[in-house]
Amino acid sequence: MGSAGDGWKPELKTSNKPVYLRIADAIGDDILAGRLTVGERLPPLRDLAGALKLNYATVSRAYNEAQRRGLIYSRVGQGSFVCQPGRPSRRSASAARAVDMTMNLPPEPRDPLLRERMEAGLRSLGPDLQPLMRYQEFGGSAEDREAAVAWLQRRPLRVSEDRVLVCPGVQSALLAVLGSLARPGDVVLCESLTYPGLRAIAGQLGIRLVGLPLDEDGFDPDALARLCAEHHPKALYCNPVLLNPAVVTLSEERRHRVAQIARKHNLPIIEDDAYGLLPSHRPPALANLVPELTYYLCGFSKSLGAGLRVAYLALPSARVRSRLTVTLRATTVMASPITAALASCWVQDGTADLALSLTRQESQARQALVTEILAGADYRSHPEAFHVWLKMPEAWSRVAFAARLRAQNINVVVSDAFAVNGKPPEAVRLCLGGPASRQDLAQALHQIADALEQPGAASAGFF
Repeated sequence: MGSAGDGWKPELKTSNKPVYLRIADAIGDDILAGRLTVGERLPPLRDLAGALKLNYATVSRAYNEAQRRGLIYSRVGQGSFVCQPGRPSRRSASAARAVDMTMNLPPEPRDPLLRERMEAGLRSLGPDLQPLMRYQEFGGSAEDREAAVAWLQRRPLRVSEDRVLVCPGVQSALLAVLGSLARPGDVVLCESLTYPGLRAIAGQLGIRLVGLPLDEDGFDPDALARLCAEHHPKALYCNPVLLNPAVVTLSEERRHRVAQIARKHNLPIIEDDAYGLLPSHRPPALANLVPELTYYLCGFSKSLGAGLRVAYLALPSARVRSRLTVTLRATTVMASPITAALASCWVQDGTADLALSLTRQESQARQALVTEILAGADYRSHPEAFHVWLKMPEAWSRVAFAARLRAQNINVVVSDAFAVNGKPPEAVRLCLGGPASRQDLAQALHQIADALEQPGAASAGFF
């Protein structure tokens, strides 16, 4: 592939068009005139911006427009290259597809060994599936509970099988736990920015959520103590590792203080540890510090994939397990024996560990793209997370920014979905995972960076 285009500089026609469109037009004109040939690499964005005395965002937007027209394609880490005229590259075709950054899915590693191991697990369930087609003991078979205990030890969390339930996903378990602890009108405390699923369940049950203020170390224990005395809450719900959406982790020092406050007020804790296994280094689970009060939830949606609807629920005691089993059986009957057996197989043979490791590695690679492309933006994230909390510059409101991106086939979630108290902050959550490739993600991040750098966009409107 040639590199003669590295020194290319467009001649911009006089026009009322925005500069970025004139650059894209010049690329098309020079391809037709033979001044740019198929496979040539265009100058890096910063080099062309310097040569034309323009800002980086304008040139990046021009390349995005040329790519949308099928004139060029990009390869992460290599640059932008000229396409065959009339034959848009696969990359330019994919750019027209919507990039969904709303569902907080783990990235999907394209690893042949993982695929082979997962397929082997599926085959291991046969050839006689009939036993798995029958009603099973609620809370999982002995083999499923054994696998649950083994998986929780990765946290590490020491728990006996008589304190574990295998559930059909975190949502069903959370519904049962909240329903057993609180009644309509009761208060449950949570982070001021919290999981939308909690808000939905609380609304169904008529439970009032009261949010705890957040900073970079998680929620404030002093506020927890004050609100316990003021509201006499029935429970504390928290997502204490890589909080969705704000990507903060409750510090170890605060965890010990929270344990003391919970004991003082006899406050049950619902620890939703959805992201607890992602960071290589993490503080101890609250369930280890105050096991007698903690309902610990751990699913596979954020490590293997949302389609594996299995979650493990570790309870404060065997007596609580017996009581909660009645509620869960009434609402869900049982976890799918086939799905639970598959999860157990993947836990026991190491496939789940491999998937978690690959998810962590892919998240690191995607966060590196964020660091490079969103340099200068005001955001919070973590090298091993797959979501980003992006704060708005003064020129943008969260709603206008999300609408602008939606017009460019990029979907994000505004802070309103997570806020518990008062006015939502001017921020949006970006999910870096799901089926989108790194190339698609990089393209979307460039468009997000372009939008952030456009002054006055909130007041000027969007199209």
